[in-house]
Amino acid sequence: MNPSTLLGMIGGVVLLASVIAFTSQDLGVFLNLPGLGIVVGGTIAATLLSYPLHEVVRVFRVFLLVLRNERYFFREDMEEIVEVSRLWFSGKLAAVDNRLDGIRNPFLRTGVQLVIDGTPMEDINDLLQWRMSQLRRREHAEAQIFRTMAMYAPAFGMLGTLIGLINMLLATDTNDFTVIAVNLGVALITTFYGLILANLVFKPIAIKLERRTEERIILMNMVLEGVTLMRKGRSPAYIRETLKSFMAHHQDDLRMKEERRDPASPKAGASRPR
Repeated sequence: MNPSTLLGMIGGVVLLASVIAFTSQDLGVFLNLPGLGIVVGGTIAATLLSYPLHEVVRVFRVFLLVLRNERYFFREDMEEIVEVSRLWFSGKLAAVDNRLDGIRNPFLRTGVQLVIDGTPMEDINDLLQWRMSQLRRREHAEAQIFRTMAMYAPAFGMLGTLIGLINMLLATDTNDFTVIAVNLGVALITTFYGLILANLVFKPIAIKLERRTEERIILMNMVLEGVTLMRKGRSPAYIRETLKSFMAHHQDDLRMKEERRDPASPKAGASRPR
């Protein structure tokens, strides 16, 4: 499991449990199945109305990716490019072709295959750029579904609050304070559920998926740069140094994006000119 995801989940649960335990005399009041049903059921229903069924089903499968500690093989792919370019630069076409099946990254394998086949530079660039744009579009849509759910959850929390308040007002004609208390509990707890689901589940998942997409696009850009240099006949040493500089530059860009997302970060403040 991804360490940051595990720490975030445990930290969120511990924080909520601690606050509830120290501030409440009855922990059972925070478990309200009708209120939870309003928020969860309403959020899922609105999401199904907003997106096709197959996209919603797929995005719940993507949720498992957030829990997994996914590794990006930047250095391994760079060395793979350099090794293949060394064989290509030496004219060992048979060795390049034999090594092709052992390339782990399918995007890199496609690029090398296009180079071996003598595909023009423009066509290689167009095809690989198209695959990158398709990946970005698909994964952005997946993250957007979770952002949409983060928007719907508090709204249905407020809907549950209105339902509880209406029922409570209708019950004021009676002297049964139990009915009033139950409806008041539904009114308050649904907003609580909506905020928790939006800010501790849906929105963090969306951000994590967007960060995952950025990492994958950086890796694909590095592969594209390496394949382009290989097609141009650059030396393996030149390709290695270029890719090292390329990766350092893009990692800096990624860190700057993270700092802009969190302007309160000490690094973000240190990076601003005075």
